[in-house]
Amino acid sequence: MFKEFLQEAQNLYQDKESFALAFVVNRQIPSSGKPGDKAIIRKDGKISGWIGGGCTRGIVLKEASLAIEEGKPRLVRISPQSSGEEVSGVKEYPMTCHSGGSVEIYIEPILPRPHLIILGKSHVAMALAKISQAMAYSLEVLAKGVDKSAFPGVEQVSEADLRSEQVHANTCIVVCTQGENDEDALEQALLCKAPYISFVASRRKAHAVFNQLRKRGITFDQLKQIKTPAGLKINAKLPEEVAISILAEIIEFMRAEPEEGLIPQADTSALQANPDLFVNPVCGIPVQKSTAKHVIEYEEKSYYFCCDGCKESFEKEPAKYAFA
Repeated sequence: MFKEFLQEAQNLYQDKESFALAFVVNRQIPSSGKPGDKAIIRKDGKISGWIGGGCTRGIVLKEASLAIEEGKPRLVRISPQSSGEEVSGVKEYPMTCHSGGSVEIYIEPILPRPHLIILGKSHVAMALAKISQAMAYSLEVLAKGVDKSAFPGVEQVSEADLRSEQVHANTCIVVCTQGENDEDALEQALLCKAPYISFVASRRKAHAVFNQLRKRGITFDQLKQIKTPAGLKINAKLPEEVAISILAEIIEFMRAEPEEGLIPQADTSALQANPDLFVNPVCGIPVQKSTAKHVIEYEEKSYYFCCDGCKESFEKEPAKYAFA
């Protein structure tokens, strides 16, 4: 089983799919999960392995989704009694199952390396491609009339236009056109809505290009998304130095802490797309319909619960939870 566990994790990593690893590190009976139990949780909520059932399973599913979204590990502690102390990296939940017990589970998000799309065939583009390969980034180069031999080691070099399906949550786009189809490249990048877009140009050049983009219908808010001049200010002059400054800016952007009051919530779109998951209306924890032991039919709708405690709370005040 352990070999299959490692193989599945390896396959997901090679496929550049985000997922989380969960390990039971401590428990007090009668909690069903025991130290050494482990599971792989995908973004859509599919679980391979075992870390416990009932409340535990749903809570781990929720926190794994948050860990993937935020890119941060956490220790999840589920116990009948809270310590009352807020500890960084520790998430506490009440054990609402009547069976009791407590369990601690460590969740580690496994995220693919950044996906870098370089638009352009300039010397900065070549240097950026060379250095980013050393960082094991997923890499694509797109430019009209591009010579593939100028980008050794890069498998995806094309003259095609950028398409939205090429852009993902971890995609960074750097426009290195430097005078060749600047407006076209930037417009394509903006329309694809990548989280990071930078433009290699002086402020004067960027201002002129932005004016042309405004005539094409690009808004000021869209233009604000473009980081220009590209890269951190390190007095870079040579193409390789500019490339290093850009990669440093990408690292800073990808590792940035959320601003106070703007802590991101889990992207639940993948979970919601899973027809076998239902959000428990009492505690807000996802429940797997196919394995749920506690189900109530109320006004021609099925409600699924992670434990007997949540089911009883719903039975006492069904209108409160059904229409919350």
